[in-house]
Amino acid sequence: MAFPGQRSLVTLLCAAFIAGSWSTAFAQGSGDAKPPEQPKAPEPPMSEAAHLADVARTVSGAAGYPECAHLGELAITLMAKNDLDTAFRHMDLYDRFGCPGAHIQQSFRCVLLKGIPTSKDSASTLEGLVRTCWATPKAAPAAPAAASAPAAPPAPSTAGTAPR
Repeated sequence: MAFPGQRSLVTLLCAAFIAGSWSTAFAQGSGDAKPPEQPKAPEPPMSEAAHLADVARTVSGAAGYPECAHLGELAITLMAKNDLDTAFRHMDLYDRFGCPGAHIQQSFRCVLLKGIPTSKDSASTLEGLVRTCWATPKAAPAAPAAASAPAAPPAPSTAGTAPR
């Protein structure tokens, strides 16, 4: 058996809930409502063929060949992930195709100077960074002059020695 006031209490609570939600919905509908701005969808990644064609246009010499660009970018990505054994296997293929080793060095330096992404969702970011550095390896920020110049040998110390 139900309590005599229970039905009234439930009815009152339902009416309050409906009135509260209706007034909120009514208040949102009044005035000049602007549609919410939708974030721009990220651009779809460039297809491999389109990327290789773009590299061929921007990179001169053998480094712009599709096989060199693909193997070189793959080797740099693996080096950035510290998978050196697999990277060296790809670099052997890279050399076998007659691709320039200096371009891998410059591109990897570019990746290091720009900073290797470390977040969990960095696979696409790392790939984009490697592609950018492959196409324009000289675009990396220049190393400080003191760090790039070889250090001079220290001068011999004369402290603590007696003249003879």
